[in-house]
Amino acid sequence: MRIALLSDIHGNLEAFRACLDNARLRGAERIVLLGDLVGYGADPAAVLDLAMKEVARGAVALLGNHDEAAVADSPGGMNAMAATAIAWTRDRLTPEHRNFIAALPLIIEEEGRLYVHAEASAPDRWRYVTDAEAARRSMEATQAHTTFCGHVHKPALYSLGDTGKLVGFGPIAGAPVPLGRGRAWLAVAGAVGQPRDGDPSACYIMVDTAPLQATWLRVPYDVASAAEKIRAAGLPIGLAERLFVGR
Repeated sequence: MRIALLSDIHGNLEAFRACLDNARLRGAERIVLLGDLVGYGADPAAVLDLAMKEVARGAVALLGNHDEAAVADSPGGMNAMAATAIAWTRDRLTPEHRNFIAALPLIIEEEGRLYVHAEASAPDRWRYVTDAEAARRSMEATQAHTTFCGHVHKPALYSLGDTGKLVGFGPIAGAPVPLGRGRAWLAVAGAVGQPRDGDPSACYIMVDTAPLQATWLRVPYDVASAAEKIRAAGLPIGLAERLFVGR
């Protein structure tokens, strides 16, 4: 089976559509949305509508911190740009959108794979996996062979052996990585809608279950249109500018 894992879409409809189209062209049989459907971008309603359609077709979706904030009373410690975007987003959600978000789980586990937006040890605390210590904490909290998460907006991969040695590295786009059965793995998906690794193209993971391997894929999309929508909506200009540089 081929599974496409998309994270941090952040209201970027152009990037979301581009990744879904790319995944299906590559034979994806299952879609997993790792959270943060909204926030930052100018198309939260359209992104949620599309996500809801995908779930109706058999996809699974998880809750992200921006999703949670969009249906909460306050943005909960977000920076000024993020809080402004969340306040703007709230006004554009229908009751159906809110109900969909409110029902999203924090964790889904299936066949040795654990899906979570942030990390597995305390998924509702929204901690980032940005180093080996954080990766180890998450991996030791589950018996899953592979944990897939987002939240960081930068692709990364960590593996933990029986001896306790943990190795981390940055995956190369387009290069399949075998996920050997003798180790535990944690894969950070990168971001569909707002990459922060210096590459403005959208990023997602394609997982092949036989043989078990993961491939990070980069997908060009219409950045200019997504950025212009942000400007036209009156959202912070920095949210538009960063799309062009992937920062």
